[in-house]
Amino acid sequence: MTDVSSKKLASTIARILDDNKGKDIVILNVSNVSVLSDYFVIVTATSTPQVKGLTNNVRDDVKEIFNRLPKNIENDTKNSWNLIDYGDVVVHIMHYEQRELYKIEKFWNHALKVEREIWEEESKEFAKYLEKEAF
Repeated sequence: MTDVSSKKLASTIARILDDNKGKDIVILNVSNVSVLSDYFVIVTATSTPQVKGLTNNVRDDVKEIFNRLPKNIENDTKNSWNLIDYGDVVVHIMHYEQRELYKIEKFWNHALKVEREIWEEESKEFAKYLEKEAF
């Protein structure tokens, strides 16, 4: 397993999701308000097949880039909200209806949001890697 900071892992996951057409990507730094993890990465998928596809993309790309497997993956039977747990980073891949219904950003509104410019900068070294894979 490659030693990578939680911030870099969360940022790279956000980039993977963005490259694969995930919408409304948010990274929350929950390290000061939760013992569950350091970061939540939340993304909206526009269809149930996309929820499954994004889940597979994150799992496969993180394994390839960092040689790291999730501790757990929770898939609901309808692929409306999948969760990938890396311990320090938890990824919520949600169908847009579930995201609207549960509004987890509002629940965690006391967490610090990592701005897009910051996570893009943090993960820029993987931009070429991911673009190359698209060809």
